[in-house]
Amino acid sequence: MGMLIIEGHQIKNYSEHMTDDMLYDFCLQNKDLRIERDKDNNIIIMSPVGGESGFFEKIIIVELELWTRVQKSGVTFSSSTGFLLPNGAMRSPDACWISPERWSQVPEDQKKKFLPLVPDFIVEIKSPNDKLKDLDLKMKEWVANGTLLAWLIDPDHKKVSIYRKNNSVDTILNFEQKLNGEQILPGFEFDLSLLKMP
Repeated sequence: MGMLIIEGHQIKNYSEHMTDDMLYDFCLQNKDLRIERDKDNNIIIMSPVGGESGFFEKIIIVELELWTRVQKSGVTFSSSTGFLLPNGAMRSPDACWISPERWSQVPEDQKKKFLPLVPDFIVEIKSPNDKLKDLDLKMKEWVANGTLLAWLIDPDHKKVSIYRKNNSVDTILNFEQKLNGEQILPGFEFDLSLLKMP
């Protein structure tokens, strides 16, 4: 039995198992909501992000997209894109990149719906209402399901946690340096000092 969860609070029991197609239709009918599903079939409804979080997301997406265009390799997606994880969850990272090899394996008809693959690289940005414990579990879920490199950025504390496929986690405690894409996105750098509101 799943639950309907809004901003971390259980609202009611949700006994019907929502298939991938049912979830996709549910999201289409509620386009103004941010919706995810966890591995236990709980439907999680989140409010839209505030101005700062939206600004930070945009900066990272733009930098990642520009690098992808220069490299002419891989595909990036907006933070509204749903990905179906092997464990049954449907998640939407704040920014992500998929290698051309993995993207070419997605059937054309499936590209119009939630994508049945896990991005090689993802970024999540902590919003003021997010709990770091929950985000840490989410990052570990991404990696456990196939993501090779993941960044969790906490603008409030100027902190970045870097998760890798070997389950190591490194922490950076200031925004005065650059992150790099390591072997997953060779040559990609992100200057953390860009994460300053004008």
